[in-house]
Amino acid sequence: MRSLLCAAGAAGALWVGAVAVVPAAADEPDGFTIGDPRITESSGLVASRAHPGIYWTHNDSDDGPHVYAVDGRTGRTVARITLRGIGAPRDVEAISLGPDGDLYLGDIGDNLGGSWNHVWIYRFPEPKRLRDATVTATQYTVKYADGPRDAEALMVHPRTGRVYIASKKQDGTGALYEGPRRLTSSGTNTFRKVAPAELWVTDGAFSPDGTRLVLRGYFGARIFRWANGRPEDLGSVGVPIQQQGESVTFTPDGRTLMYGSEGQDSEVTPVGLSGRQLPDSARAGDGEDGGEDGSGSGNSASGRGSSGEKGLEPSYAKGALVLAVATALVVVVRRLLRRRS
Repeated sequence: MRSLLCAAGAAGALWVGAVAVVPAAADEPDGFTIGDPRITESSGLVASRAHPGIYWTHNDSDDGPHVYAVDGRTGRTVARITLRGIGAPRDVEAISLGPDGDLYLGDIGDNLGGSWNHVWIYRFPEPKRLRDATVTATQYTVKYADGPRDAEALMVHPRTGRVYIASKKQDGTGALYEGPRRLTSSGTNTFRKVAPAELWVTDGAFSPDGTRLVLRGYFGARIFRWANGRPEDLGSVGVPIQQQGESVTFTPDGRTLMYGSEGQDSEVTPVGLSGRQLPDSARAGDGEDGGEDGSGSGNSASGRGSSGEKGLEPSYAKGALVLAVATALVVVVRRLLRRRS
């Protein structure tokens, strides 16, 4: 996804210095900076299951069929994987990990506003050794039952292996789509709407135990309890201020969300979960019974979430504040330039 309004992005970068995110708890992982100069449009992020501390990412366009393994301790790229056996990627926006140990790469973006009559998913085994390599991938053709959509979020359920896609908001038509029980490479895979998503979704992820789903946008995120193949809204969750918020993944223990952004030397920032936002396996580890406890906020500078809401509703407060700050800064800069001229 190409940059938003430059002024808004600059304002967000300036604002992060004025409004600090609450620091992560002591038991949460540190954030890191992706230092590889080849990675300038990191659009998807997923924590490796086979290699602790490693995160897989990719550029969203103009980079060819490549994915990168980045060390979450140093930010250094430790492997670049090149895919063969597929066509030329068009707009790769998301990456996810299935229960079979395969990585799924979503070539699902549509910068033309939803005009392509099909998109693709590429699937390949997560490499056992971290080194530059070329691997053969399986390509799946995807269509939506209700017509073309622009999308940036692809999630594979870690128990069932079913693939889901969340489209971006388009005049109120954003939605969560469910793929067939098993993808086929010999025909078209039709994805069907299962829930509305009134959020400008830029990425999403299932928790490792499959009991939580998070969807993020540029300025906010929602977290859901996942039960019987459907989402139940648990409210908003903290999102750090980033240059252009694009990606999110759970850490392997499910206790922390890692948020990524586009741009050179982009930051990956942790936000801890608490209360009912924690996946069931993490709550059980804390001695909780998984019931409602009234807690709904992550460890970041965002408002508390609320339960009992239906559908996939967004939180606009932070977005409105960022845009207001952006507008004010643009006005100030223009006035200063006029005075100097």
